[in-house]
Formats: sequence, structure tokens, C-alpha cells
Amino acid sequence: MVNGLNIVVVNDDGWGTAGIRLLAREMTKLGRVTVIAPDGPRSGYSTSISVTQTIYLRHIEEHDLNGAEVYTTNGTPADCVKIAREFLFPDEKIDLLVSGINHGSNASVNAMYSGTIGACFVAAEKGIPAIGWSINSHDMDVDLHWLQPFLTEVTQHLYEDGIAPRTVYNINAPIGEIEGIRWTRQCIGHWANELATTTENLPDGIIKSWKLAGEFVNDEPASTDTDIWAMEHQMLAITPLMIDWTAYGSL
Repeated sequence: MVNGLNIVVVNDDGWGTAGIRLLAREMTKLGRVTVIAPDGPRSGYSTSISVTQTIYLRHIEEHDLNGAEVYTTNGTPADCVKIAREFLFPDEKIDLLVSGINHGSNASVNAMYSGTIGACFVAAEKGIPAIGWSINSHDMDVDLHWLQPFLTEVTQHLYEDGIAPRTVYNINAPIGEIEGIRWTRQCIGHWANELATTTENLPDGIIKSWKLAGEFVNDEPASTDTDIWAMEHQMLAITPLMIDWTAYGSL
């Protein structure tokens, strides 16, 4: 059994959300935990970094996270990983980065947009094993107690089994009772009707305004080996992803 690990916990929903607080408390069972999270929502930031703004870091002293160290930043999830590596632990190994629990699915093409998974990719680029956790609900008050027993057990198993270099694990949980665990691939899907016209008064010079909306379309609903299928059947979906995007079949 692993213990005494140096674990960094990040997210993209922002510090103080239920998901990251539960994840951080559970990870203290495996070692020393340092939380570094954005000071507000950064969903959809993928691997984006703060190129044109100064990044600030704040230490949070009052919290209920079983002795974890907690920091917030005005930066992105990717920035959080860079700060952890370069500033918080410049001369010390980070054994594991755990990202989440994201409020909202990061299955299928959602992983491409996700700041939760983006942080994992940045960690993998730096040689840090990384696991991302998400639940299939945007409700900030979603019931997480069904997922809680799996957090430490699955994280520990994946770490002990070994996470291949430049590979991350994207774990997506259904809402409610979890009836099993599946190794899955990313579902082929897409988003449709993504822009909703707003009715706000438009300032001079703006001719149209929209807000992001849309619905996810599963392009292979009959496939039983995907992350979407697993969640639809109350399974915890574990999908390995690589930061190498080379299309080797086209070389």
C-alpha cells in the first residue's frame, strides 16, 4: 500500500467547490497533500496558460482538509501545475497530481476542452503521474457520496500499477450508485447547437451576441466500450489518454 506520497491536487471549477474539497480530503489518506486551485471557475480552459497577465499566489490558512496545504491563484489549471513544479516543489519530487473532482463530464470530446484534464496533460509533460476525476453533473451540490469510496482505492491502484510516461487517466463517474468499473476508450461524439442568442442590450458596434449552450451527440450509441456507454450504465469509466497527438496511422 502506498503512503507518504507527495500529492498535488488541482481543479478547474475553482477553490472551495465540493469536488476538490472531497478529493483533497480523500488524498490525505495516501500522503501529504498540497492543493493549488484557481480562485474562481476556469472550466473550458484546457491547457491554456497565462501569457499576458501576472499570476498571483495566495495561501489559505483556514479550511477543513485534514492538514493539507492550500493555495489559490488567479491563473489557469495549467498555471497551477507549473507553479507547483517551479515554486512550491522546485527541488522535491511530486509523486502524483490528482485533478478534480470536476462538476461535469469530461468524457468523449469534452476532454479536449477540459481544464481538469488540461492540468493532467501539463503534469504528464513534466513527468508527473496524473489522474483526472469528473462526475456527470454540473450541479455544484451533486451527491458525491457514491463516488467517495472509489477515490482513494482507484487512485492508489492506478498509481501502484504504474502510470506510463506521457499518459494520464481520465476517470468519469455517473450520478448516483456506481455498479462497476470499466476500462474504456473515448466515445466519438460532437456538440450541436452550441450558440444561444442572448437578449441583452448590445453596446454600440456589437451586431450579435451569444452564450455557449448546445447538446452532446453520441455518434456511436451502439458501442459498448466507450466512456459514455459506461456512465450511462452506472459504471466508473477509466480512459487512458496520451499527450502525444501524433496520428501515426497517417505517417
